[in-house]
Amino acid sequence: MSRCRWNLLPPPPDNYLNGVSGFPRLITQLFYHRGIAGPAEIEAFITADKRLSGDPFLLPDIGPAIARIYRALLSGEGIAVYGDFDVDGITGTGLLVQGLSALGGKVTPYIPHRLTEGYGLKTTALENLQQQGISLVVTVDCGITAVAEVKRARRKRLDIIITDHHTVPEAMPPAVAVVNPRRNDSRYPFPELAGVGVALKLLQALFQSVGQPQTLDGLADLVALGTVADMVPLVGENRYLVKRGLEQLNTAPRLGVREIAARTGLVAGHLDTDSICWILAPRLNAAGRLAHAMSSYRLLLTDSPPEAQELAQWLEERNAERQNLTSTFSHKAREQIVSQGITPLLVVTEAECPAGIAGLVASRLVEEFYRPAIVIKTGEVLSSGSCRSIPEFNIIAALNQCRELFSQFGGHAQAAGFSLPTRNVPRLRQTLLQLASTQLDGLDLRPCIDIDSEVRLSDFRGDIFRTIQQLAPFGQGNPAPTFVSHGIEVVDRRTMGGNSEHLRLKLRQDGVIWDGVGFGLGSTLTATSSPIDIVYNLELDRWNGRESLRLNILDFQ
Repeated sequence: MSRCRWNLLPPPPDNYLNGVSGFPRLITQLFYHRGIAGPAEIEAFITADKRLSGDPFLLPDIGPAIARIYRALLSGEGIAVYGDFDVDGITGTGLLVQGLSALGGKVTPYIPHRLTEGYGLKTTALENLQQQGISLVVTVDCGITAVAEVKRARRKRLDIIITDHHTVPEAMPPAVAVVNPRRNDSRYPFPELAGVGVALKLLQALFQSVGQPQTLDGLADLVALGTVADMVPLVGENRYLVKRGLEQLNTAPRLGVREIAARTGLVAGHLDTDSICWILAPRLNAAGRLAHAMSSYRLLLTDSPPEAQELAQWLEERNAERQNLTSTFSHKAREQIVSQGITPLLVVTEAECPAGIAGLVASRLVEEFYRPAIVIKTGEVLSSGSCRSIPEFNIIAALNQCRELFSQFGGHAQAAGFSLPTRNVPRLRQTLLQLASTQLDGLDLRPCIDIDSEVRLSDFRGDIFRTIQQLAPFGQGNPAPTFVSHGIEVVDRRTMGGNSEHLRLKLRQDGVIWDGVGFGLGSTLTATSSPIDIVYNLELDRWNGRESLRLNILDFQ
Protein backbone atom coordinates (compact mmCIF):
# COMPACT_ATOMS: atom_id res chain seq x y z
CA MET A 1 0.00 0.00 0.00
CA SER A 2 1.47 3.35 -0.99
CA ARG A 3 1.27 6.40 1.25
CA CYS A 4 -0.27 8.45 -1.56
CA ARG A 5 -2.81 8.15 -4.35
CA TRP A 6 -1.01 7.84 -7.68
CA ASN A 7 -2.61 9.71 -10.57
CA LEU A 8 -0.99 8.90 -13.90
CA LEU A 9 -1.79 11.84 -16.15
CA PRO A 10 -3.15 11.02 -19.62
CA PRO A 11 -0.79 11.06 -22.62
CA PRO A 12 -1.09 13.90 -25.15
CA PRO A 13 -3.41 13.27 -28.11
CA ASP A 14 -1.84 12.55 -31.49
CA ASN A 15 -2.67 16.00 -32.87
CA TYR A 16 -0.71 17.59 -30.00
CA LEU A 17 2.28 15.31 -30.57
CA ASN A 18 2.17 16.02 -34.31
CA GLY A 19 2.08 19.76 -33.70
CA VAL A 20 5.14 19.79 -31.47
CA SER A 21 8.41 18.73 -33.07
CA GLY A 22 12.03 18.86 -32.02
CA PHE A 23 11.50 17.44 -28.52
CA PRO A 24 11.57 13.86 -27.25
CA ARG A 25 8.12 12.38 -26.63
CA LEU A 26 8.73 12.44 -22.86
CA ILE A 27 9.41 16.19 -22.91
CA THR A 28 6.35 16.80 -25.07
CA GLN A 29 4.26 15.03 -22.42
CA LEU A 30 5.64 17.44 -19.79
CA PHE A 31 4.60 20.44 -21.88
CA TYR A 32 1.11 19.01 -22.38
CA HIS A 33 0.60 18.34 -18.67
CA ARG A 34 1.50 21.94 -17.87
CA GLY A 35 -1.22 23.24 -20.13
CA ILE A 36 1.12 24.57 -22.82
CA ALA A 37 -1.00 24.69 -25.94
CA GLY A 38 1.51 24.51 -28.79
CA PRO A 39 4.87 25.57 -30.28
CA ALA A 40 4.45 29.32 -29.69
CA GLU A 41 3.52 28.78 -26.05
CA ILE A 42 6.39 26.30 -25.60
CA GLU A 43 8.89 28.88 -26.83
CA ALA A 44 7.47 31.53 -24.49
CA PHE A 45 7.45 29.08 -21.57
CA ILE A 46 11.07 28.04 -22.05
CA THR A 47 12.31 31.57 -22.68
CA ALA A 48 10.24 33.00 -19.80
CA ASP A 49 11.12 36.51 -20.89
CA LYS A 50 9.52 39.93 -20.58
CA ARG A 51 6.60 38.89 -22.78
CA LEU A 52 5.11 37.28 -19.66
CA SER A 53 5.15 40.59 -17.80
CA GLY A 54 1.83 42.39 -17.47
CA ASP A 55 1.16 46.10 -17.92
CA PRO A 56 1.12 47.56 -14.37
CA PHE A 57 -1.40 50.20 -15.43
CA LEU A 58 -4.03 47.45 -15.76
CA LEU A 59 -4.06 46.96 -11.99
CA PRO A 60 -7.05 48.43 -10.15
CA ASP A 61 -6.47 51.82 -8.48
CA ILE A 62 -2.95 52.07 -9.88
CA GLY A 63 -3.61 55.62 -11.11
CA PRO A 64 -4.66 57.06 -7.73
CA ALA A 65 -1.82 55.17 -6.03
CA ILE A 66 0.84 56.59 -8.36
CA ALA A 67 -0.60 60.11 -8.15
CA ARG A 68 -0.60 60.08 -4.34
CA ILE A 69 2.94 58.71 -4.07
CA TYR A 70 4.21 61.19 -6.65
CA ARG A 71 2.67 64.06 -4.69
CA ALA A 72 4.35 62.79 -1.53
CA LEU A 73 7.71 62.62 -3.31
CA LEU A 74 7.39 66.14 -4.71
CA SER A 75 6.43 67.68 -1.37
CA GLY A 76 8.92 65.74 0.74
CA GLU A 77 6.27 63.99 2.84
CA GLY A 78 7.21 61.17 5.19
CA ILE A 79 6.22 57.82 3.66
CA ALA A 80 6.03 54.57 5.61
CA VAL A 81 6.11 51.14 3.97
CA TYR A 82 4.11 48.80 6.20
CA GLY A 83 4.89 45.15 5.45
CA ASP A 84 4.07 41.69 6.72
CA PHE A 85 6.56 39.71 8.80
CA ASP A 86 7.01 36.76 6.42
CA VAL A 87 9.55 36.61 3.58
CA ASP A 88 7.02 37.93 1.06
CA GLY A 89 6.31 40.95 3.25
CA ILE A 90 9.97 41.50 4.20
CA THR A 91 11.19 41.43 0.60
CA GLY A 92 8.27 43.58 -0.58
CA THR A 93 9.04 46.13 2.12
CA GLY A 94 12.70 46.19 1.10
CA LEU A 95 11.73 46.53 -2.54
CA LEU A 96 9.47 49.55 -1.98
CA VAL A 97 11.88 51.24 0.43
CA GLN A 98 14.76 50.92 -2.02
CA GLY A 99 12.64 51.97 -4.99
CA LEU A 100 11.02 55.00 -3.35
CA SER A 101 14.33 56.05 -1.80
CA ALA A 102 15.92 55.98 -5.26
CA LEU A 103 13.38 58.63 -6.27
CA GLY A 104 14.36 60.81 -3.32
CA GLY A 105 11.58 59.68 -1.00
CA LYS A 106 11.77 60.03 2.79
CA VAL A 107 10.86 56.41 3.49
CA THR A 108 10.48 54.55 6.80
CA PRO A 109 10.10 50.76 6.85
CA TYR A 110 7.64 49.28 9.34
CA ILE A 111 7.08 45.59 10.00
CA PRO A 112 4.90 44.69 13.00
CA HIS A 113 6.13 42.35 15.71
CA ARG A 114 4.33 39.03 15.25
CA LEU A 115 4.22 38.22 18.97
CA THR A 116 3.25 41.63 20.40
CA GLU A 117 1.27 43.20 17.53
CA GLY A 118 0.09 40.40 15.28
CA TYR A 119 -0.68 40.35 11.58
CA GLY A 120 -1.86 43.29 9.52
CA LEU A 121 -2.50 47.00 9.95
CA LYS A 122 -2.82 48.10 13.56
CA THR A 123 -4.25 51.44 14.65
CA THR A 124 -1.64 51.94 17.37
CA ALA A 125 1.17 51.43 14.88
CA LEU A 126 -0.40 53.82 12.38
CA GLU A 127 -0.85 56.48 15.06
CA ASN A 128 2.80 56.10 16.13
CA LEU A 129 3.93 56.48 12.51
CA GLN A 130 1.85 59.62 12.13
CA GLN A 131 3.43 61.07 15.28
CA GLN A 132 6.83 60.50 13.61
CA GLY A 133 5.79 62.75 10.72
CA ILE A 134 4.39 60.11 8.36
CA SER A 135 1.47 61.29 6.22
CA LEU A 136 1.31 58.39 3.73
CA VAL A 137 1.45 54.65 4.47
CA VAL A 138 1.87 52.09 1.68
CA THR A 139 1.20 48.50 2.70
CA VAL A 140 2.85 45.37 1.33
CA ASP A 141 1.26 41.91 1.53
CA CYS A 142 -1.36 43.06 4.02
CA GLY A 143 -4.24 45.48 4.58
CA ILE A 144 -6.99 44.10 2.35
CA THR A 145 -9.20 43.28 5.37
CA ALA A 146 -8.28 46.35 7.48
CA VAL A 147 -11.55 48.25 6.99
CA ALA A 148 -11.84 49.64 10.53
CA GLU A 149 -8.15 50.57 10.75
CA VAL A 150 -8.21 52.49 7.46
CA LYS A 151 -11.39 54.31 8.47
CA ARG A 152 -9.72 55.49 11.69
CA ALA A 153 -6.62 56.55 9.75
CA ARG A 154 -8.73 58.62 7.35
CA ARG A 155 -10.38 60.42 10.25
CA LYS A 156 -6.90 61.36 11.45
CA ARG A 157 -5.90 62.53 7.93
CA LEU A 158 -3.41 59.70 7.43
CA ASP A 159 -3.53 58.43 3.84
CA ILE A 160 -3.26 54.68 3.19
CA ILE A 161 -2.44 52.87 -0.05
CA ILE A 162 -3.10 49.13 0.12
CA THR A 163 -1.02 46.72 -1.97
CA ASP A 164 -1.98 43.13 -1.28
CA HIS A 165 -2.61 39.81 -3.00
CA HIS A 166 -4.81 38.03 -0.47
CA THR A 167 -8.46 37.14 -1.01
CA VAL A 168 -10.55 40.32 -1.35
CA PRO A 169 -13.45 40.59 1.14
CA GLU A 170 -16.89 41.88 0.25
CA ALA A 171 -16.12 45.27 1.81
CA MET A 172 -12.73 46.75 0.94
CA PRO A 173 -10.92 49.32 3.10
CA PRO A 174 -11.71 52.96 2.14
CA ALA A 175 -8.09 53.64 1.25
CA VAL A 176 -6.71 56.16 -1.25
CA ALA A 177 -6.05 53.11 -3.45
CA VAL A 178 -6.43 49.34 -3.13
CA VAL A 179 -4.01 47.68 -5.55
CA ASN A 180 -4.80 43.97 -5.65
CA PRO A 181 -4.88 41.82 -8.82
CA ARG A 182 -7.54 39.58 -7.22
CA ARG A 183 -10.17 42.34 -7.21
CA ASN A 184 -13.25 41.46 -9.26
CA ASP A 185 -12.82 44.65 -11.27
CA SER A 186 -9.14 44.05 -12.01
CA ARG A 187 -8.10 44.04 -15.68
CA TYR A 188 -4.66 42.67 -14.84
CA PRO A 189 -4.09 39.43 -16.77
CA PHE A 190 -2.31 37.52 -14.00
CA PRO A 191 -3.94 37.44 -10.53
CA GLU A 192 -1.39 35.08 -8.90
CA LEU A 193 1.31 37.63 -8.02
CA ALA A 194 2.83 37.41 -4.55
CA GLY A 195 2.77 40.47 -2.30
CA VAL A 196 6.26 41.42 -3.45
CA GLY A 197 5.09 41.03 -7.05
CA VAL A 198 2.27 43.53 -6.52
CA ALA A 199 4.75 45.92 -4.89
CA LEU A 200 7.01 45.55 -7.92
CA LYS A 201 4.18 46.42 -10.31
CA LEU A 202 3.45 49.54 -8.26
CA LEU A 203 7.07 50.60 -8.59
CA GLN A 204 7.12 49.77 -12.30
CA ALA A 205 4.13 52.05 -12.89
CA LEU A 206 5.71 54.80 -10.81
CA PHE A 207 9.11 54.58 -12.50
CA GLN A 208 7.55 54.46 -15.96
CA SER A 209 5.59 57.59 -15.08
CA VAL A 210 8.79 59.47 -14.21
CA GLY A 211 10.75 58.08 -17.17
CA GLN A 212 13.13 55.74 -15.29
CA PRO A 213 11.90 52.20 -16.14
CA GLN A 214 15.33 50.54 -16.03
CA THR A 215 16.22 51.50 -12.46
CA LEU A 216 14.51 48.43 -10.96
CA ASP A 217 16.79 45.79 -12.46
CA GLY A 218 18.76 45.33 -9.23
CA LEU A 219 15.66 44.35 -7.21
CA ALA A 220 14.81 41.13 -9.05
CA ASP A 221 16.41 38.96 -6.35
CA LEU A 222 14.01 40.28 -3.70
CA VAL A 223 11.06 39.48 -5.96
CA ALA A 224 12.25 35.90 -6.48
CA LEU A 225 12.83 35.33 -2.75
CA GLY A 226 9.37 36.54 -1.78
CA THR A 227 7.53 34.88 -4.66
CA VAL A 228 9.03 31.42 -4.11
CA ALA A 229 8.76 31.64 -0.31
CA ASP A 230 5.05 32.51 -0.51
CA MET A 231 4.29 29.36 -2.52
CA VAL A 232 2.35 31.13 -5.27
CA PRO A 233 2.14 29.33 -8.65
CA LEU A 234 5.36 29.62 -10.65
CA VAL A 235 3.57 30.06 -13.95
CA GLY A 236 2.89 33.08 -16.13
CA GLU A 237 4.50 36.27 -14.91
CA ASN A 238 5.77 34.65 -11.71
CA ARG A 239 7.89 32.34 -13.86
CA TYR A 240 9.53 35.33 -15.51
CA LEU A 241 10.04 37.16 -12.22
CA VAL A 242 11.59 34.16 -10.47
CA LYS A 243 13.83 33.31 -13.40
CA ARG A 244 15.22 36.87 -13.47
CA GLY A 245 15.64 36.90 -9.72
CA LEU A 246 17.49 33.58 -9.67
CA GLU A 247 19.88 34.94 -12.30
CA GLN A 248 20.71 37.84 -9.99
CA LEU A 249 20.98 35.60 -6.91
CA ASN A 250 23.49 33.43 -8.76
CA THR A 251 25.55 36.12 -10.50
CA ALA A 252 25.45 39.05 -8.08
CA PRO A 253 23.93 37.97 -4.74
CA ARG A 254 23.46 40.71 -2.18
CA LEU A 255 25.67 40.64 0.89
CA GLY A 256 23.10 39.12 3.23
CA VAL A 257 22.36 36.21 0.89
CA ARG A 258 26.09 35.51 0.54
CA GLU A 259 26.44 35.34 4.31
CA ILE A 260 23.56 32.85 4.67
CA ALA A 261 25.04 30.76 1.85
CA ALA A 262 28.45 30.71 3.56
CA ARG A 263 26.89 29.19 6.71
CA THR A 264 24.67 26.63 5.01
CA GLY A 265 26.78 25.14 2.25
CA LEU A 266 24.80 26.62 -0.62
CA VAL A 267 26.86 26.39 -3.79
CA ALA A 268 27.49 29.76 -5.42
CA GLY A 269 26.01 29.88 -8.91
CA HIS A 270 23.65 26.94 -8.27
CA LEU A 271 20.86 28.55 -6.27
CA ASP A 272 17.39 27.43 -7.36
CA THR A 273 13.85 27.40 -6.01
CA ASP A 274 14.73 24.56 -3.62
CA SER A 275 17.56 26.70 -2.22
CA ILE A 276 14.99 29.38 -1.40
CA CYS A 277 12.33 26.99 -0.04
CA TRP A 278 14.59 24.89 2.19
CA ILE A 279 17.53 27.14 3.10
CA LEU A 280 17.04 30.88 2.57
CA ALA A 281 13.33 31.32 3.36
CA PRO A 282 13.29 29.36 6.65
CA ARG A 283 16.15 31.48 7.98
CA LEU A 284 14.64 34.76 6.85
CA ASN A 285 11.31 33.68 8.37
CA ALA A 286 12.93 32.62 11.66
CA ALA A 287 13.37 36.24 12.79
CA GLY A 288 9.65 37.03 12.56
CA ARG A 289 8.64 33.71 14.11
CA LEU A 290 10.68 34.11 17.29
CA ALA A 291 11.71 37.77 17.54
CA HIS A 292 11.35 40.64 15.07
CA ALA A 293 11.35 40.38 11.28
CA MET A 294 13.25 43.67 10.99
CA SER A 295 16.45 41.68 11.56
CA SER A 296 15.87 39.83 8.28
CA TYR A 297 14.96 43.09 6.58
CA ARG A 298 18.25 44.63 7.75
CA LEU A 299 20.22 41.59 6.56
CA LEU A 300 18.76 41.86 3.04
CA LEU A 301 19.42 45.60 2.77
CA THR A 302 22.74 46.05 4.58
CA ASP A 303 25.94 46.89 2.74
CA SER A 304 28.07 46.45 5.88
CA PRO A 305 30.02 43.14 5.96
CA PRO A 306 30.30 43.08 9.80
CA GLU A 307 26.56 43.70 10.19
CA ALA A 308 25.74 41.06 7.58
CA GLN A 309 27.93 38.50 9.33
CA GLU A 310 26.40 39.26 12.71
CA LEU A 311 22.81 39.13 11.45
CA ALA A 312 23.35 35.96 9.40
CA GLN A 313 24.80 34.19 12.43
CA TRP A 314 21.92 35.42 14.60
CA LEU A 315 19.43 34.09 12.05
CA GLU A 316 21.21 30.73 11.97
CA GLU A 317 20.78 30.46 15.72
CA ARG A 318 17.12 31.51 15.57
CA ASN A 319 16.49 28.96 12.84
CA ALA A 320 17.95 26.19 15.00
CA GLU A 321 15.74 27.36 17.85
CA ARG A 322 12.75 27.37 15.50
CA GLN A 323 13.48 23.79 14.46
CA ASN A 324 13.66 22.61 18.08
CA LEU A 325 10.43 24.37 19.05
CA THR A 326 8.63 23.02 16.01
CA SER A 327 9.69 19.48 16.88
CA THR A 328 8.65 19.86 20.53
CA PHE A 329 5.20 21.32 19.86
CA SER A 330 4.54 19.03 16.90
CA HIS A 331 5.01 16.09 19.26
CA LYS A 332 2.61 17.63 21.77
CA ALA A 333 0.08 18.36 19.05
CA ARG A 334 0.26 14.82 17.73
CA GLU A 335 -0.36 13.41 21.20
CA GLN A 336 -3.39 15.66 21.59
CA ILE A 337 -4.79 14.64 18.20
CA VAL A 338 -4.31 10.92 18.83
CA SER A 339 -5.88 11.12 22.30
CA GLN A 340 -8.92 12.99 20.91
CA GLY A 341 -9.31 10.66 17.94
CA ILE A 342 -8.64 11.43 14.27
CA THR A 343 -11.41 13.65 12.90
CA PRO A 344 -11.91 15.12 9.39
CA LEU A 345 -10.47 18.44 10.64
CA LEU A 346 -7.77 18.56 13.31
CA VAL A 347 -7.86 21.28 15.97
CA VAL A 348 -5.12 21.65 18.58
CA THR A 349 -5.28 24.15 21.44
CA GLU A 350 -1.99 24.93 23.13
CA ALA A 351 -1.45 27.91 25.41
CA GLU A 352 2.36 27.63 25.35
CA CYS A 353 2.91 27.24 21.61
CA PRO A 354 4.70 30.32 20.23
CA ALA A 355 2.50 32.12 17.71
CA GLY A 356 5.31 32.02 15.16
CA ILE A 357 5.50 28.23 15.35
CA ALA A 358 1.77 27.42 15.17
CA GLY A 359 1.62 27.40 11.37
CA LEU A 360 4.61 25.06 11.13
CA VAL A 361 3.00 22.68 13.62
CA ALA A 362 -0.23 22.75 11.62
CA SER A 363 1.76 21.92 8.48
CA ARG A 364 3.33 18.92 10.22
CA LEU A 365 -0.13 17.64 11.17
CA VAL A 366 -1.36 18.02 7.58
CA GLU A 367 1.68 16.12 6.30
CA GLU A 368 1.16 13.20 8.69
CA PHE A 369 -2.64 12.87 8.80
CA TYR A 370 -3.70 14.54 5.52
CA ARG A 371 -6.46 16.52 7.17
CA PRO A 372 -6.93 20.30 7.42
CA ALA A 373 -5.30 21.34 10.69
CA ILE A 374 -5.65 24.35 12.99
CA VAL A 375 -3.30 25.15 15.86
CA ILE A 376 -4.76 27.69 18.29
CA LYS A 377 -2.60 29.53 20.80
CA THR A 378 -5.08 30.13 23.58
CA GLY A 379 -5.03 33.10 25.94
CA GLU A 380 -7.27 34.10 28.81
CA VAL A 381 -9.18 36.62 26.71
CA LEU A 382 -7.89 36.43 23.13
CA SER A 383 -6.60 33.52 21.09
CA SER A 384 -4.92 33.26 17.69
CA GLY A 385 -4.90 30.42 15.21
CA SER A 386 -2.90 29.23 12.22
CA CYS A 387 -4.57 27.02 9.61
CA ARG A 388 -3.14 24.74 6.96
CA SER A 389 -5.29 22.70 4.62
CA ILE A 390 -5.48 20.18 1.80
CA PRO A 391 -6.73 20.77 -1.78
CA GLU A 392 -10.03 19.11 -0.95
CA PHE A 393 -10.92 21.74 1.68
CA ASN A 394 -10.80 25.51 1.14
CA ILE A 395 -9.90 26.82 4.59
CA ILE A 396 -10.44 30.52 3.90
CA ALA A 397 -13.93 29.76 2.55
CA ALA A 398 -14.64 27.79 5.74
CA LEU A 399 -13.39 30.64 7.94
CA ASN A 400 -15.57 33.04 6.00
CA GLN A 401 -18.61 31.05 7.12
CA CYS A 402 -17.55 31.71 10.74
CA ARG A 403 -16.63 35.36 10.23
CA GLU A 404 -18.79 36.60 13.10
CA LEU A 405 -16.58 34.69 15.56
CA PHE A 406 -13.35 36.45 14.62
CA SER A 407 -11.67 39.67 15.59
CA GLN A 408 -9.63 39.33 12.40
CA PHE A 409 -8.93 36.66 9.77
CA GLY A 410 -7.46 36.27 6.31
CA GLY A 411 -5.40 34.11 4.02
CA HIS A 412 -5.69 31.69 1.11
CA ALA A 413 -7.42 28.41 0.30
CA GLN A 414 -4.57 26.37 1.79
CA ALA A 415 -3.22 28.63 4.54
CA ALA A 416 -4.90 31.19 6.77
CA GLY A 417 -4.83 32.78 10.20
CA PHE A 418 -7.20 34.41 12.64
CA SER A 419 -7.65 35.97 16.06
CA LEU A 420 -10.79 35.69 18.16
CA PRO A 421 -12.12 35.92 21.72
CA THR A 422 -11.17 32.75 23.56
CA ARG A 423 -14.81 32.15 24.50
CA ASN A 424 -15.54 31.57 20.78
CA VAL A 425 -13.01 28.75 20.35
CA PRO A 426 -15.42 25.85 21.16
CA ARG A 427 -18.03 27.16 18.73
CA LEU A 428 -15.40 27.65 16.03
CA ARG A 429 -14.14 24.09 16.48
CA GLN A 430 -17.68 22.69 16.25
CA THR A 431 -18.63 24.71 13.15
CA LEU A 432 -15.44 23.94 11.22
CA LEU A 433 -15.61 20.26 12.09
CA GLN A 434 -19.17 20.08 10.79
CA LEU A 435 -18.12 21.76 7.53
CA ALA A 436 -15.13 19.44 7.08
CA SER A 437 -17.18 16.34 7.93
CA THR A 438 -19.68 17.22 5.21
CA GLN A 439 -17.17 18.22 2.53
CA LEU A 440 -14.67 15.40 3.10
CA ASP A 441 -17.15 12.59 3.66
CA GLY A 442 -16.34 9.53 1.56
CA LEU A 443 -13.06 10.86 0.17
CA ASP A 444 -9.82 8.87 0.17
CA LEU A 445 -7.85 11.19 2.44
CA ARG A 446 -4.37 10.51 1.17
CA PRO A 447 -2.24 13.02 -0.72
CA CYS A 448 -2.35 12.69 -4.49
CA ILE A 449 0.76 12.58 -6.64
CA ASP A 450 0.28 13.56 -10.28
CA ILE A 451 2.62 11.45 -12.41
CA ASP A 452 3.76 12.77 -15.77
CA SER A 453 4.85 9.53 -17.35
CA GLU A 454 5.51 5.81 -16.87
CA VAL A 455 9.14 5.14 -17.82
CA ARG A 456 11.93 2.63 -17.47
CA LEU A 457 15.14 3.68 -15.78
CA SER A 458 17.01 3.13 -19.02
CA ASP A 459 14.94 5.89 -20.66
CA PHE A 460 17.00 8.59 -18.94
CA ARG A 461 19.85 8.69 -21.43
CA GLY A 462 21.90 11.44 -23.00
CA ASP A 463 20.80 15.01 -22.36
CA ILE A 464 17.30 14.20 -21.12
CA PHE A 465 17.90 15.72 -17.68
CA ARG A 466 19.33 18.90 -19.19
CA THR A 467 16.31 19.13 -21.49
CA ILE A 468 13.95 18.68 -18.53
CA GLN A 469 15.70 21.57 -16.79
CA GLN A 470 14.43 23.89 -19.52
CA LEU A 471 11.10 23.73 -17.69
CA ALA A 472 12.65 25.20 -14.51
CA PRO A 473 12.16 27.10 -12.25
CA PHE A 474 9.96 24.50 -10.58
CA GLY A 475 7.48 25.10 -7.80
CA GLN A 476 3.76 25.49 -7.19
CA GLY A 477 1.85 25.22 -10.48
CA ASN A 478 4.94 23.95 -12.30
CA PRO A 479 6.14 20.99 -10.22
CA ALA A 480 9.32 19.09 -10.94
CA PRO A 481 8.43 16.34 -13.45
CA THR A 482 7.34 13.14 -11.72
CA PHE A 483 7.77 9.61 -13.09
CA VAL A 484 6.74 6.07 -12.18
CA SER A 485 8.76 2.93 -12.85
CA HIS A 486 7.52 -0.61 -12.15
CA GLY A 487 9.26 -3.82 -11.10
CA ILE A 488 12.44 -2.25 -9.75
CA GLU A 489 15.03 -4.46 -8.05
CA VAL A 490 16.42 -3.19 -4.73
CA VAL A 491 20.16 -3.87 -4.81
CA ASP A 492 20.96 -2.19 -1.50
CA ARG A 493 18.99 -0.33 1.17
CA ARG A 494 19.94 1.58 4.29
CA THR A 495 18.84 4.56 6.37
CA MET A 496 20.69 7.82 6.67
CA GLY A 497 20.42 11.00 8.72
CA GLY A 498 20.91 11.61 12.41
CA ASN A 499 17.71 9.80 13.42
CA SER A 500 17.70 7.35 10.52
CA GLU A 501 14.83 9.39 9.10
CA HIS A 502 15.82 9.12 5.44
CA LEU A 503 16.17 6.18 3.07
CA ARG A 504 19.08 5.48 0.72
CA LEU A 505 18.65 2.88 -2.03
CA LYS A 506 20.49 1.33 -4.96
CA LEU A 507 17.98 0.36 -7.63
CA ARG A 508 18.35 -1.72 -10.80
CA GLN A 509 16.28 -2.20 -13.94
CA ASP A 510 17.40 -3.45 -17.37
CA GLY A 511 20.97 -3.67 -16.08
CA VAL A 512 20.99 0.04 -15.19
CA ILE A 513 21.73 0.95 -11.53
CA TRP A 514 20.60 4.23 -9.98
CA ASP A 515 21.09 5.79 -6.58
CA GLY A 516 17.86 6.80 -4.89
CA VAL A 517 17.04 8.77 -1.76
CA GLY A 518 13.71 8.95 0.05
CA PHE A 519 13.59 11.92 2.40
CA GLY A 520 11.48 11.15 5.45
CA LEU A 521 11.04 7.51 4.40
CA GLY A 522 13.54 5.95 6.82
CA SER A 523 10.79 4.17 8.76
CA THR A 524 9.81 2.22 5.61
CA LEU A 525 13.18 0.42 5.30
CA THR A 526 11.76 -3.06 5.94
CA ALA A 527 9.10 -2.56 3.24
CA THR A 528 11.63 -2.06 0.45
CA SER A 529 11.96 -5.68 -0.63
CA SER A 530 12.18 -6.40 -4.37
CA PRO A 531 10.43 -5.80 -6.61
CA ILE A 532 8.99 -2.35 -5.94
CA ASP A 533 7.21 0.30 -7.98
CA ILE A 534 8.57 3.81 -7.41
CA VAL A 535 7.35 7.36 -7.98
CA TYR A 536 10.16 9.89 -8.17
CA ASN A 537 11.78 13.02 -9.57
CA LEU A 538 15.20 13.22 -11.18
CA GLU A 539 17.59 15.47 -9.29
CA LEU A 540 21.21 16.55 -9.40
CA ASP A 541 23.12 15.65 -6.24
CA ARG A 542 26.06 17.91 -5.45
CA TRP A 543 28.44 16.55 -2.84
CA ASN A 544 32.10 17.35 -2.18
CA GLY A 545 32.40 19.18 -5.48
CA ARG A 546 30.98 16.28 -7.51
CA GLU A 547 27.68 16.16 -9.40
CA SER A 548 25.64 13.03 -10.06
CA LEU A 549 22.05 12.28 -11.02
CA ARG A 550 19.87 10.37 -8.59
CA LEU A 551 16.23 9.47 -8.03
CA ASN A 552 14.34 11.47 -5.41
CA ILE A 553 11.84 8.82 -4.23
CA LEU A 554 8.46 10.33 -3.37
CA ASP A 555 6.57 7.09 -2.75
CA PHE A 556 6.76 3.35 -3.48
CA GLN A 557 4.75 0.17 -3.18
